[in-house]
Amino acid sequence: MSGSLTPGIFAAVLLAAGLHAAWNALVKQGGDPYLRLAIVNFTGTLLAVPFVLFLPPPPPAAWPWLLCSILTHTAYYWTLGRAYATGDLSFVYPIARGLAPPLVTLLGSLALGEVPQARTLLGVGLVSLGVSGLALTGGVLRAQPRALAHALACGVTIAAYTLSDGIGGRTAGDGVLAYIAWLFLLEAAPFGLFVLWQRREELAAGAWRRLGPAVVGGVFATLAYAIVIWAMSRAPVGQVAALRETSVVIAAFIGVRLLGEPFGRVRLGCAALVLTGLVLLRLA
Repeated sequence: MSGSLTPGIFAAVLLAAGLHAAWNALVKQGGDPYLRLAIVNFTGTLLAVPFVLFLPPPPPAAWPWLLCSILTHTAYYWTLGRAYATGDLSFVYPIARGLAPPLVTLLGSLALGEVPQARTLLGVGLVSLGVSGLALTGGVLRAQPRALAHALACGVTIAAYTLSDGIGGRTAGDGVLAYIAWLFLLEAAPFGLFVLWQRREELAAGAWRRLGPAVVGGVFATLAYAIVIWAMSRAPVGQVAALRETSVVIAAFIGVRLLGEPFGRVRLGCAALVLTGLVLLRLA
């Protein structure tokens, strides 16, 4: 059974949100998005090795959820790469992230018995509405139909791996750190090895010299999701999933200021919806 969203957990997930937005921007900044995502993966694997070597493995009951998370993470990286290859960061990222909280809240109520209060539901709804609205302005929806399809698919995979890791982290109990380490160790294999094999000619031609930002992104991504799994082992998964989407406001700002992507007044209103939803989640 989960606890509550304490101030410490609230602050930790906000930190994770900032790190998450930063690594997505680093992946989007230039070059092959699949290759950069593969490097993000392998960076997490390298960071996990010491923990895997010195911590006892997760309990047997946690392994099915760990394997499910690996599969859904592989699908997530694939759909995210396709979305970034066909659309703007400030369009793709909000759509993908905005779909996840209501799905996680619904599935969490069914799988974990975490029936949310009215204030929590309103908070999740405002976050999702504001997040999605950050993308659906200025006719951009009509301009990027392929990116929309990939972003929606990505949102489904986010909900799937979030719920898997929420249950897996709780099942691991005191072994949640080992669960996190094994996840980062193993998730690189399916997606990362496939991409590196496909891009072997580019790597041989010197593409690896431009992958420094992806390594930094890998450090950010690893720390961000480790915090989220830890938080979901102690607080309702739907609330954590929604709180994490503060990253979308940060990512939209990064997309405008650093990547030259368009913004508008409507998106400022959407950001206000997100922040209002976060206040409700904190008070729930």
